[in-house]
Amino acid sequence: MAFLEVNGRTLAYRLLGGEALPLLVLGHPLGMNQSVWDDLLPRLLPRYRVLTWDLPGHGASEPLVPGGDISPQQLASDVLALVDHAGGGRFHYVGTSIGGVIGQLLIEQHAERLLSVTLTNTGAVIGNSELWTTRARRVREEGLAAMSGEIVPRWFAGASFDANPALKAGWQTAMGRGDAESYAQLCEMLGRSDFRGRLSAASEVKVQLLAGSEDLATPPESLQALAEECAGASVEVLDQVGHVPSVEAPERMASWLLDSLSVELGDVGAWGVAYELGLTTRQQVLGEEHVERSTRNANSLDAPFQQMITRLAWGELWSNDDLTRRERSMITTGMLAALGREELTLHLKTAQRIGLSEAELRQVLMHVAVYAGVPAANHAFALARDLGWGETGTG
Repeated sequence: MAFLEVNGRTLAYRLLGGEALPLLVLGHPLGMNQSVWDDLLPRLLPRYRVLTWDLPGHGASEPLVPGGDISPQQLASDVLALVDHAGGGRFHYVGTSIGGVIGQLLIEQHAERLLSVTLTNTGAVIGNSELWTTRARRVREEGLAAMSGEIVPRWFAGASFDANPALKAGWQTAMGRGDAESYAQLCEMLGRSDFRGRLSAASEVKVQLLAGSEDLATPPESLQALAEECAGASVEVLDQVGHVPSVEAPERMASWLLDSLSVELGDVGAWGVAYELGLTTRQQVLGEEHVERSTRNANSLDAPFQQMITRLAWGELWSNDDLTRRERSMITTGMLAALGREELTLHLKTAQRIGLSEAELRQVLMHVAVYAGVPAANHAFALARDLGWGETGTG
């Protein structure tokens, strides 16, 4: 876990995965913390760089000061600051409950930063002002630990408690450790939040919605109403799941999410791949600076060549989800090493950005030695050492 000061508050966050992977930001529900995503990480990290964080006064993030007036705009500003700290650019966003409210604000005011938005167990309006004002008052008077016994059972389907009897006590403990004032201010924010008629920018962003059939706080009807606000976005309903699918059904949620986020290449044989898609992938994998330099240096002779490799290599191949970028990096590095191509230096750097381990690169080059010849592998090992691979004094 790491910490960053944003807007005068310290936020706890995690940034996991290689920098050459698309960034996926995950926003957790009210009263919980970023650990709700833990069971999804093994499925997500091979394909995405994942950023999670704790809301104010939740987990290890600094509480809000009493008398404040937090807004979705401020929470979205926290997200953008974390994204910029991670390297900036466009990103995928997934938010559950209040995390989904943050996602709606991002759609409304920052659509140009988004690759896609996934909103789960949320709504354009959640509950009503009286409900949230009452809860805020009670939390301030009684404390989160006392209120947790009433709130936590509403988060999960009965089947989830049957499968894991300790689930209730565990999340009551976690909720009770939060900051009551921060929770109360976020309740009051939810009571003021209404995104009806404000999400026209959803037509410019890929949006998908997820509901739980047993969700008491934001039932499937809430997501159906939100879909109408989001240009008719599709709604998936997970059976026997309540308000927190990442905890109750992580495998099902991960499978649905990976499928929803996968790049839609369409009929490649008939139409090819859009240049913009290939360019985005090329920038993510090689770095924007390298791609900008290659494009800037192109002239009338090779500019069409640059466009072709952007569409073909980076659009049709590297944007295809049948292999992970880690797998493609190993294949590409091995072939370039075997053939002795000058692009090997670039792709050894790319392997670092993607997050290949020293052991993985070593095995790639050992295969080159056996199947393509020791001289080729020796040359590749020397280049890799020059680029900072390996530690000295271990030979």
